Amino acid sequence: MKKLFLLLAFMVCGLASNVFAEQITKFAVVDTDRVYKAFFNNSQSMRNYEAKKASFQAEITRLTNELQDLKTRKSEYAVAGKNAEAEKLQEEINTKAQNLRDYTASKNAELKRIKGSMESGDAFYKKLYRIIGSVAEQEGYCMVLSPQQNNSILWYSDSVDITDKVIAQLKK
Repeated sequence: MKKLFLLLAFMVCGLASNVFAEQITKFAVVDTDRVYKAFFNNSQSMRNYEAKKASFQAEITRLTNELQDLKTRKSEYAVAGKNAEAEKLQEEINTKAQNLRDYTASKNAELKRIKGSMESGDAFYKKLYRIIGSVAEQEGYCMVLSPQQNNSILWYSDSVDITDKVIAQLKK
């Protein structure tokens, strides 16, 4: 009976050690956009970026409203039977619409370049990756993902989001 009990105890310990030997992989998520905004929020470069962004948006809004006014006038001409004037306005609408698309593409590229230069500072990235690694190791994560870097993340639990911890460490 004693031998059977010892044999059973060894088997249970052996099974338990196999179960605990398997490492559970833990993933974490860092919202890098939030990190950048939090880190650069009070910086002059972020204020300049936001001012340019607002200025560009105001101009896009102005140009869009101008286009809408031209379309309204064109409709009025068409209803009034002024087809020649309506066609002339359509040409102007086409030209202004293309100019708006070009302006928008150009300014979005400029904003992306400015943001990229802010975010790509070697010192910042070294510090960011060091802190992400440190927080991940302290929390027992095996991998940290960024939703902005890869669109394959379809869902993640808020419990794995270490963004706030990374921001807190960066602010130290």
